[in-house]
Amino acid sequence: MSAIETLLLDRFERHVDELKQYCAIPSVSTDPAYKPEVERAARFVADRMARAGLERVEILPTEGHPAVVAEWCHAPGAPTVLVYGHYDVQPPDPVELWTSPPFAPEIRDGRLYARGASDDKGPSLIPILVAEAFLERDGRLPVNLKFIYEGEEECGSAHLEALVAAEAKRLAADVVLSADGAMWRPDLPTVTVASRGMLALELELHGAGKDLHSGRHGGSAPNPLPALARLLATLHDEAGEVAVEGFDDGITPPDPKLIEAIQASGFDPQGYFAAIGAAAPQPMPTAEDLLVRQWLKPTLELNGITGGYGGPGTKTVIPAKAGAKISCRLVAGQDPERVFAAIEAHLRRHAPAGCRLEIRRHGPGSPAFAIPADHPVLALTESVLGELFGQPPLRVAMGATIPIGAVFRRVLGIETVFFSFSTADEDYHSPNEFFRLERFRDGLVGWARLLPRLAGHSPG
Repeated sequence: MSAIETLLLDRFERHVDELKQYCAIPSVSTDPAYKPEVERAARFVADRMARAGLERVEILPTEGHPAVVAEWCHAPGAPTVLVYGHYDVQPPDPVELWTSPPFAPEIRDGRLYARGASDDKGPSLIPILVAEAFLERDGRLPVNLKFIYEGEEECGSAHLEALVAAEAKRLAADVVLSADGAMWRPDLPTVTVASRGMLALELELHGAGKDLHSGRHGGSAPNPLPALARLLATLHDEAGEVAVEGFDDGITPPDPKLIEAIQASGFDPQGYFAAIGAAAPQPMPTAEDLLVRQWLKPTLELNGITGGYGGPGTKTVIPAKAGAKISCRLVAGQDPERVFAAIEAHLRRHAPAGCRLEIRRHGPGSPAFAIPADHPVLALTESVLGELFGQPPLRVAMGATIPIGAVFRRVLGIETVFFSFSTADEDYHSPNEFFRLERFRDGLVGWARLLPRLAGHSPG
């Protein structure tokens, strides 16, 4: 173990306390009510970067939430690495399902429970702490290091591309290392090499100009609730496949290496359904079928339906409007613009008579992303993970979306390699999110080993 690793582990309890302070800030980016807390989290990150010894630390405003940037660039001849992370978090709802309050971090059984602990405050704090250890002990870093931590990842990174374009000279680097992007399973070291894209929208059906008494107007006034149910039912066929004409246009075949990884994964379908608390379907899908659906097939999911009265007891009304939120995960070859156009055309073509349809899109969306299989930094991260976990990591795809890969490739002309130490089972979009302290420790060691290996190595 190196002196840097020893220093970091000697301070482990102190670093856990810092992570708890970080997670206590309710930096929910999607809800305007939390805007002051999002700004407080940005200041926390900026202050911690400055205390670590990083330079040119600055909170950069966007049209939404700010980003935090910093750097240390005094390693002539060494590569420049741009570290990406985010300090915003998902909403904690439903709060009543948390065992402990979502923003009162609590350690139980070697796990830190708090909203944002795994996604992405724990993983993103790690490279700051590692940089601090190098600067304190050696007075320098092995590589030139830059940071950009955004505050809008959980609401679509709507302003990230514009910010990166405006700060392109400042952020210029050879490669991006992302502290975001979880490993697939806690019992298997993995490195994510592909992720699905994203498109989000919502629709509303409007009937009368106000809620109406269901006795006085029932049977004559338009009711948006059953109209919405009929409209939403047209989006999928009886087998659950997306039934929107043009939705699949442009899809390209998946990387054969990902199919090989799926076949070698040892994934347990029965265990999967048990873990999510769902009844096992009959017949049981194969492991390959399930993982192809999670990683390599596009989806159109209903995320929420609203309308009418949902409180206790009854309220006999015909609601004036009903709505639904939709998100799509896109695969290689799909264009968010074309997918949105196809969905919009479908909804308008099938909109029930007697109701007015409104469709709103949330952000530009993002295409799917894949890292070149022969990228040298990918090989370096795999070697570090192999040492840490005693077995070579498996290359996997991510069913979720991290839009940064496409942004950094398009604007800066560089690739993004994911090097995160959270895992996909840590409930990071659900109640009782947690981060394994063992993985926090692994992350400190892993980043401390990777940075020196990047020195003198051309990322390509």
